[in-house]
Amino acid sequence: MAVALHERGLFTWSEWARALALQIATAQAAGDPDLGATYYHHWLAALERIVAAKGASSIAELLDHRRAWSHAAERTPHGQPIELQPLDFQR
Repeated sequence: MAVALHERGLFTWSEWARALALQIATAQAAGDPDLGATYYHHWLAALERIVAAKGASSIAELLDHRRAWSHAAERTPHGQPIELQPLDFQR
């Protein structure tokens, strides 16, 4: 996703590197031991923040999609593709 957004010109690689470094530094300052297990979480948080900062989405919209994805994953049998449906967005 980050590559596709970069290719579409949403951000430069320098902006992405700064966003990811800031996210990791913030997590470390909050007590993350940086053992590698949380890297994906930092990567996703950095991507969400840069997408919102650039106005491509809002934090609220991203959170709605995160909740919908979790709901869809819960109802999807193991090994099957996860497909978002309108009911996944209902609170």
